[in-house]
Amino acid sequence: MELRHLRYFIAVAEERNIGRAAARLHISQPPLTRQIQQLEDQLGVQLFNRTPRGMELTPAGELLLDEAKNINAVIEQATERTQRAGQGKFGRLDVAIFGSAILDTIPRLLVDFRKAYPDVKIVLHSMQKDEQLEALRQRRIDVGFNRILTLSPDIAAELVDTEPLFLAIHEDNPLADQASIDFNMLADEALILFPTGGRPSFIDKVLGLCQQAGFVPKIAQEVGDAVTAVSLVSKGFGASFVAKSTVALSLPGLTYRPLRNVPGSTKIDLSCIYRRDDRSPILAAFLEVVKSNRNRREAANNESQSGC
Repeated sequence: MELRHLRYFIAVAEERNIGRAAARLHISQPPLTRQIQQLEDQLGVQLFNRTPRGMELTPAGELLLDEAKNINAVIEQATERTQRAGQGKFGRLDVAIFGSAILDTIPRLLVDFRKAYPDVKIVLHSMQKDEQLEALRQRRIDVGFNRILTLSPDIAAELVDTEPLFLAIHEDNPLADQASIDFNMLADEALILFPTGGRPSFIDKVLGLCQQAGFVPKIAQEVGDAVTAVSLVSKGFGASFVAKSTVALSLPGLTYRPLRNVPGSTKIDLSCIYRRDDRSPILAAFLEVVKSNRNRREAANNESQSGC
């Protein structure tokens, strides 16, 4: 039995007339009649009673009609799902997340992608930078998010956002009384640095800024991530440099201040990384959402600055 047999059978069964079914299928009557006879021969049963009024279904024909409609519906669904998958509108996207961006930037990006592609299942994996690179090469994830990247030939990156640097500080610290904090005033401040994972990392960014300012930072603790760092800050354990995304995290005793007179760039890049040879339509769709979000933020920032 071939799919065309079922399509011809459904048309005849619904029209109850060979002539009308042939017109519906845009074929002539003789080949349609031969196809129905061929189907009956293959099944070894009579599907229609030929009467002066037309084609009447037999009990076997009635059963086949139900089954044929179910099969046809499954085929149509499979066709549509395949086409949507080819357009990046259906399937699965495995995303590795890590760091302070999960507090703000990444969730907003994932929500925008889900709104645009509701039939793509997003699966999140918590992985540090080295784990993300390994998982990408092993094809266990499709995309990751991280900062301070050193890329290899097989890994590509797309800029997601550029965030200013802030200082997380306990509200009882005298520096918290200032609207912004001069970077050089941090030479004697106990600092909590993160992350302790693969290098180069955000730690190296902070150490480089301190070196340019002419002092060696007093490191109170190195921890794995921004959440742990600001949790310690909220208890008065020290201060910590953080990206703007972290400001979304509020804890008792914790406050944030912008920095001034920073010797180098106060901007921290967040990028998504992916396999350079990945031609997945879903990945391409995700990267378009990333670019669209970035362009929209840049336009809003430019408008805000011009308004000032």
